[in-house]
Amino acid sequence: MDIKERVVDGVSVLDLAGKIVLGEGDGQIRERIKDLLADGQRKILLNLGDITYIDSAGLGALISSYTTTRREGGQLKLVSLTKRIQDLLAITKLITVFDTYDSETEELDSFSK
Repeated sequence: MDIKERVVDGVSVLDLAGKIVLGEGDGQIRERIKDLLADGQRKILLNLGDITYIDSAGLGALISSYTTTRREGGQLKLVSLTKRIQDLLAITKLITVFDTYDSETEELDSFSK
């Protein structure tokens, strides 16, 4: 899995690409989120548009990252979910946990509210 990071209007955007599976990506996400929180960043956006597959460990990494961010007083949101990821979050009822957005612009506006 590949992670590219950028900052837009004070929001750390992590562009993820590849697979989020056990041993490949799950730990990377958790560590990167912890690093951002340690640096004082409290607004985090995960762009999942280029994620091709997520397994249960990958879902666990997203949930763990969300929980850690909330505990630290931050916000973690998801954007550009593929149909497969939307279906997976709907089946597992996690769609009700995460704030999800179709476009980055829409999501960035939500942080300012």
